Amino acid sequence: MSTQGPSPALFFETISAYQRTEALRAAVDLDLFTHLGAGPRTAAELAVACGASSRGVRILADYLVIIGFLIKQGDVYELTPDSKVFLDRKSPAYVGDATRFLLLPDLRESFSRLTEAAKKGGTALSGEGTVSDDNPVWVEFARAMAPLMRMPAQLLANLVGSDPDRPLRVLDVAAGHGVFGITIAERNPRAHVTALDWRNVLAVAQENADRAGVADRYALLPGSAFDVDWGGPYDVVLLTNFLHHFDVPTCERLAVKAHEALAPGGRALTLDFIPEPDRVTPPATAGFALVMLATTPRGDAYTFAEYQDVFARAGFARSEFHALPPTAQQVVASYKS
Repeated sequence: MSTQGPSPALFFETISAYQRTEALRAAVDLDLFTHLGAGPRTAAELAVACGASSRGVRILADYLVIIGFLIKQGDVYELTPDSKVFLDRKSPAYVGDATRFLLLPDLRESFSRLTEAAKKGGTALSGEGTVSDDNPVWVEFARAMAPLMRMPAQLLANLVGSDPDRPLRVLDVAAGHGVFGITIAERNPRAHVTALDWRNVLAVAQENADRAGVADRYALLPGSAFDVDWGGPYDVVLLTNFLHHFDVPTCERLAVKAHEALAPGGRALTLDFIPEPDRVTPPATAGFALVMLATTPRGDAYTFAEYQDVFARAGFARSEFHALPPTAQQVVASYKS
C-alpha cells in the first residue's frame, strides 16, 4: 500500500504546461536544435550560433534538458536521439515547422475559450471555426504538417498494396498536403490519384507531387467535398483526417458520396483518431476529441463502432479496423460489395 498522500503536482504541471510549449517554440525559432546537430556545445558557443545572449540560451537549454529535449554533460549540451531525428532541420524527418500550424493564433484562441466551448458544445470561434469554407488555415496546415504525416502515410499505403501490374484509381478527399495519395502513387507505378480540396490548398499538394515525381499521375479536383462531383469510379477513396470535423449525419453524407464514387469491390480508407469505446484510451488518440470541441462546431473523435454504423448506413458491406503503431491514429477500411 502506498503511503504517499495527495499531491498538487499534477495541477502545477498542467497549469504551467504553456511554458513547455513556449520553450519549444523559442528553441525552434532560434534553430537551437539544428545548431546542436553539428555537435555538442556549451551555452556560450550555442549562443553565438543562435545569435542570442549566453544567459538566455543557458536558461532555455537547461529547461529543455529538464523537459527531455536535450542532454547535459557538465556545461555541454547535446541532442537526445528523438531531438536529433525530429528537431534538427537537416534531418529528413524534421517536424519543427509544424509549430507554425499548431500554434496559430486562431487555434490558440479556440483553446483560450474552452470554457465557452464546453458550455456551448462546440467551438467558441465565430462561424464554423476551422471548418468554414475555404479557410486559409488549411494552406498553413498543408505546408507545415506534411512531415508529421509521412509515417502514417507509409503505414496507410501498406493497406493499399503495390501490385505493379494493376492500375489503381485513387481519390484523396480533403487532400491537403497530398502526402497520403502521393505516397500511394510512389508505391504503385500504375496508380492515378485525384486530389480534392480547395484550390489554394491544392497548390501545395501539386508542389509535393512535383517533388515526388508523380505529377503526371496526379490530378486536381478543386472545390468543396460537399459540393463538387467526385467523379469515378475509383478503387480507393481516402478520407484522411477529415470526418472528425463533422457530426455523425454529415459523416454519413460523405460516406454515401464515397460509396457512389467507388467501383464494385472498392474501399474507403478512413484514417483518424479512433478511441476505444471508453473514449479515454489510448490517451493520445482519445484526447483529440478536445481539439474538435475547441475548434469545430460538431466534430468529435469517433469509435470504430460509430464508424461501422456510418459506413453500413451508407451502403458499405463491411468495415475493418487497423491500428497504425507507433502513431496515435488508426484506419477503418470500408468495403463496397
